[in-house]
Amino acid sequence: MSAGCCNNNATFDGLSADYKRRLWLVIAINAVMFVVEMGAGHAARSQALQADALDFLADAATYGLSLAVIGASVQVRSSAAMVKGVSLLAIGAWVLASTIYQVFVQGVPEAEVMGIIGFLALVANLASVALLVRYKDGDANVRSVWLCSRNDAIGNVAVMIAALGVWGTSSGAPDLIVAGIMAALFTTSAVQILRQAIVERRVTA
Repeated sequence: MSAGCCNNNATFDGLSADYKRRLWLVIAINAVMFVVEMGAGHAARSQALQADALDFLADAATYGLSLAVIGASVQVRSSAAMVKGVSLLAIGAWVLASTIYQVFVQGVPEAEVMGIIGFLALVANLASVALLVRYKDGDANVRSVWLCSRNDAIGNVAVMIAALGVWGTSSGAPDLIVAGIMAALFTTSAVQILRQAIVERRVTA
């Protein structure tokens, strides 16, 4: 996931057949891209690609939770948010650990694969943004889906910049820097989600 994934409250709560259809499409896009990008990241020895692949997996799971709790009570929705937050913390820890492993064990990633897959990921996230832009305003559950998709597209640009840096310097440093930044974004998002979930539970207790 991306920083700033849970903000603002509005009126739309997701109770729309059209919104649910669009959300299912976005879930499918993210699931497919997780498989594609994780395989490519492993083949190219790119931590940035693998981190972004995990972001797709986290998004698919998060959107699935968002879909499942539409129309539920605040207690149920806040509990789902806490699950999202804990999972993001776990992913952030994995990215940090694997990045350290990359520094000491792996070689320079393949810039060409990073660039191609990074562009494909960007197209996938832009497609998700296009599907969700009609419903960008809503309650925290709906809003989180929109912001995560929008910010993921920004993250894909960062991966492409890392690919350019790897190609230009013949060094894995740009890849590691982007992977580290993405790990920080996972952690920041997790903290924001957990804080909001705790506040919501206290308000309705």
